[in-house]
Amino acid sequence: MDSKEKVLSAMKKSGKPMKGGEIAELSGIDKKEVDKAIKSLVAEGKIRSPQRCYYSLK
Repeated sequence: MDSKEKVLSAMKKSGKPMKGGEIAELSGIDKKEVDKAIKSLVAEGKIRSPQRCYYSLK
């Protein structure tokens, strides 16, 4: 499972908008890797940012 899949999995488990640090903690991935995955997933349209610094599934 790559970092993007782990980020999506953590977000599905949570069910609420999360900060990058929370996603990193829940998924067990380094925060820098989570930030890269989030940037990529936003560009792909798989997640969105409902408010500054928070991310949720589309």
